[in-house]
Amino acid sequence: LAAVARGEWEPAAEAMHGIGRDWERRSAFTALLGDKAAEADEWLLSWEDARPDDPDAAVVRASSTVTLAWKLRGAKRAKYTTHEQFDGFRRTLESAPADVARAAALNPDDPTPYVKEIWIALGLGRPNAEMDTLWAKLTELAPHHYEAHFSALQYWCAKWRGSERLATSFAERAAAGAPAGSLLTVLPLIAHLEHDESDDTAAENTPEMIARVNTVLADVAAADPSHPRLPEVRHLLAYFLRLQGRDKESLEQFRLVDGYVEALPWRYRVNPAAEYCAFRNATAKAAEEVAAEVSTEAAAGA
Repeated sequence: LAAVARGEWEPAAEAMHGIGRDWERRSAFTALLGDKAAEADEWLLSWEDARPDDPDAAVVRASSTVTLAWKLRGAKRAKYTTHEQFDGFRRTLESAPADVARAAALNPDDPTPYVKEIWIALGLGRPNAEMDTLWAKLTELAPHHYEAHFSALQYWCAKWRGSERLATSFAERAAAGAPAGSLLTVLPLIAHLEHDESDDTAAENTPEMIARVNTVLADVAAADPSHPRLPEVRHLLAYFLRLQGRDKESLEQFRLVDGYVEALPWRYRVNPAAEYCAFRNATAKAAEEVAAEVSTEAAAGA
């Protein structure tokens, strides 16, 4: 990424080639490069000129076009988004399918272009039946791809093209059929996060939610330590464990990801870093208080 910032495309091309058919890492790195290209794409243009039919350059282009569209729209809710933003968003997003189709044609086994197409479907309001067709195509290539499932869950959320029922159903089906270490068991927690509007923690402390968190703990333990989404899943675990009063376990997760805050649930907050720090510090304090009480009781018993 540092080389890209200097306008050098060759290191990025070499890294993409080295990733090969590790689809999780390929999708994650493509997203990083696409984000950079959405800001300034001179280096990507040079890459495309040097290697016109390079599938790696093509998938980065597809990613950058989709990312640019969403940057033009902005992250605010529709009522706070201007007509100019919506016009730029729609115009750019409507041009993205051609880039996605080209990337898919150049590397038919790669699920990454179809992951990007989910965000086109979401943004342009494609009907559920079209999403079902896209999903069948994508999961035929990579049935347990995390980024694909996360993106599809967003489509099925009530705030976009689905409902709480559809999102929860999708998340539960994906989690039920997921192999250990895929991290897909976190999807029901994300579906809950997306739709819960309660002011207390009762909804997080049902037997069902406690079982869900325990399942994710086992999934994380079985995951590849280099999985690109593992830090975010740990953040979600830390969050839900804290809401369940399991402060020691929550703090263990925080310690494994401290310093990384661009993750759910914090990126939904107005000030992610401040919210993260306050929540983590409260967790640490609560864990220390519990430890002190246990120590005092043990001393009294002795």
